[in-house]
Amino acid sequence: MKLNSISPAPGSKKPRLRVGRGASAGQGKTCGRGVKGQRARKGGYHKVGFEGGQMPLQRRLPKIGFRSKISPLVSEVRLNELAHVPGGVIDLDALKKAGVVPANAVRARVMLSGEIKTAVTVKGIGVTKGARAAIEAAGGTVEAA
Repeated sequence: MKLNSISPAPGSKKPRLRVGRGASAGQGKTCGRGVKGQRARKGGYHKVGFEGGQMPLQRRLPKIGFRSKISPLVSEVRLNELAHVPGGVIDLDALKKAGVVPANAVRARVMLSGEIKTAVTVKGIGVTKGARAAIEAAGGTVEAA
């Protein structure tokens, strides 16, 4: 293959439409812009969402929801993710080292999701009732913070 032999696929490059060159060209006189009005003028466009001075839709609708400031700091841990943590004692530092929770997490809570087969000791982490029962059923213990 040579660079001078490469060409675009047939039909992929359309010639530029020349407007304002008479009625026989198909885009004469108004050049496809219609008759009068803002969009027919040169430079006649407004920003996205502008509705001609009417209150725009994004300002008519009420604001809903919010972004919690503490949600990035609190992490949820599933029961089956406790198996990825080496060692018998699981605390926040061990979860961070194992990559189960993000490094900026301040608190963590173990949820009843999945199952645990090994006996572990959970220290200083929140645990739901169901998760506590599952950990204790597997022979583990839960120590309060």
